[in-house]
Amino acid sequence: MSNITKIHYQDKELVLIGTAHVSAFSVLEVNEVIMQENPDTICIELDQSRYDSITSPNRWQQLDIKEVIKQKKVPYLLVNIILSSFQNKMAKQTDSSSGQEMLEGIKLAKELNAHLVLADRDIKTTFMRVYRSLSFWEKIKMLSSIIVSVFDKSEISSEDIERMKDQDMLNQALDEITKEFPNIKKTLVDERDQYLTYKLQNAPGKKVVAILGAAHTVGIKKMISKPQSIEGLDDVPPASKFGKIFAWSIPITILSMLVISFIRNPTLGMDQLITFVLLNGGAAALGCLLMLAHPITIIASFFIAPITTLTPIVGVGWFSALIEAMIANPKVKDFENLMVDTQTLKGFFKNRVVKILLIFIVANLFSAIATYASGANIFSALIKN
Repeated sequence: MSNITKIHYQDKELVLIGTAHVSAFSVLEVNEVIMQENPDTICIELDQSRYDSITSPNRWQQLDIKEVIKQKKVPYLLVNIILSSFQNKMAKQTDSSSGQEMLEGIKLAKELNAHLVLADRDIKTTFMRVYRSLSFWEKIKMLSSIIVSVFDKSEISSEDIERMKDQDMLNQALDEITKEFPNIKKTLVDERDQYLTYKLQNAPGKKVVAILGAAHTVGIKKMISKPQSIEGLDDVPPASKFGKIFAWSIPITILSMLVISFIRNPTLGMDQLITFVLLNGGAAALGCLLMLAHPITIIASFFIAPITTLTPIVGVGWFSALIEAMIANPKVKDFENLMVDTQTLKGFFKNRVVKILLIFIVANLFSAIATYASGANIFSALIKN
């Protein structure tokens, strides 16, 4: 089998199984290889949080959306839901289930009394390292690509899934990612290849079977001959100092221009203040309205947005989403249907959980656009007068 690789590292024999996470054939392959090799250790491409998720079918029902908002984890959760939805859509088209090959490895580790090693880096760390490595426009571009992929109506067959494990196709796909998002490829693929390689090299036992996404076997085979280190790979880079300075410079500039307007001409200053409030409040309220938010959320966002614009510690979306969560109070059914509802545009707005997350994103986005527009308007009025 072309996607099975045997490597000797020091006194270990490593058996890499390159899988597709939505491939029914990969499940059979994992079973066949593990039963044949009878390994001391089984490594799987999961971290603790994804292990907990994949072994808990009702994980979404245990989600506390209010806590997610309070902890400012909305972007992470939204991307996680969208990616999970995309995988489930592919699995449905191929009459399989996402992550079944990992569950097969977990089951066989228990049956054979083999060590089970969670070999991947924490998903939150990976997400934050990717996020911090991207420019503002790269973030917009990446999120747009993810959302477009959810609504892509293209059909995919089991044969297409199996071809995704082909090394030539994988190399071509990785080259395309590098051209499009060089920083993403480094953080999402290269760093995790290094992390997985380190875990394999240090796994207990003489014979180790690793269940990996086929894309990672390319990098691991290149790295495995040399001892690897994961020092620094678990660190989350601090937010850019420039970003913090820029975030505070906007409200300071707007406030300064408003003060100058009042000093020069109190009437002009009042007109500009009213325009600023209407633009910011109106934009946030419009964003909430487009997301079909509750009237109370829309009204509250109108009054909160001008205040949060001048204090960039917490955006208006934080308050808008929290208010909507308290009013809408998502039901168990909303959590159960997350993966299905996120596969259609109608479902995005029908599901209370997803709608709350969208309100968070859109209210912040519209308020940010209005901030630049109102700042430009104040500056223009000052120049004219």
